Amino acid sequence: MAVKNRNTQRGGAGGGSAGEMVVEGAKNAEKKVEEALTVLLHELPLWMQDNHFIVSGYRPQSFSFYKSFHSLTYLHNETVNIYTHLLPALLFLLLGTYTVKTHLLPRYPTSTAPDLLSFACFFASASTCLGILAVARVGNKLDYLGIIILIMGSFIPSVHYAFYCRRRLAYAYWSMISLLGAGCAAVSVMPGFRTPAWRPFRAGLFVSMGLSSVLPVLHGVRIYGTRGMDERMGVRWLLIEGLLYIAGAGIYAARVPERFAPGRFDLLGASHQLFHCLVVAAAGSHLVGLVKGFDYLHSGDAQVCG
Repeated sequence: MAVKNRNTQRGGAGGGSAGEMVVEGAKNAEKKVEEALTVLLHELPLWMQDNHFIVSGYRPQSFSFYKSFHSLTYLHNETVNIYTHLLPALLFLLLGTYTVKTHLLPRYPTSTAPDLLSFACFFASASTCLGILAVARVGNKLDYLGIIILIMGSFIPSVHYAFYCRRRLAYAYWSMISLLGAGCAAVSVMPGFRTPAWRPFRAGLFVSMGLSSVLPVLHGVRIYGTRGMDERMGVRWLLIEGLLYIAGAGIYAARVPERFAPGRFDLLGASHQLFHCLVVAAAGSHLVGLVKGFDYLHSGDAQVCG
């Protein structure tokens, strides 16, 4: 009986030791994942597994600002996403400020403070949006807020030039976009905003805000005609901008091209990266439209408010 008891105790001790080894092995594996610069898709927590056609090059969950910003210094599958927004953000801020002050405003003696504010609004919103989206790719937050800022900052100066002679309409549309923007911003910071349950509401809110920019264009076409609105706000460039956004969103939603060759576009050429490039191109197209409106207002070739 004594021998049996000793054997049972040894077996229990051995079982406990084996269990401890399994736990210790799991902890070591988890630590290796945390310390690795990049990991595979299946090594991520479920909430980070968004695109199953991108199978490698992921940064592990770190809970560290230092590690997040350190990822700017090495290659992973968000590197292109970060720099396609970070570099244009700096370009819009620095080059935009220089161009407006030294080339654009001095072009006409009739240019005024509202012109400066209009371009400042656009360049500030574009730089802020792209900067926020770059940081969001680093820390995975704030991206919706950046989109809201860009929509508002693009909308306000375009309305200024479209309805320069009808200020009540301009004030009405500015109030509309401000209320929509404030509502979207308030919702975007709610903790549950990113959950699947909120997806329909989230999509509807941003679609309605994006489509709101169509209203002043249609209203202006009714007043001035298509040619008149193209002169006042560069409608053709706004259409190109819209097509670029739609194309980018479609590519991103369809997960093209990585769905046709999983793993091949992990670091370069993925849909999210193409989307980012098209967003930057769309912002550039909007800027051309603003310059057209500015030139029409101050060139003296037409009686703007006649």
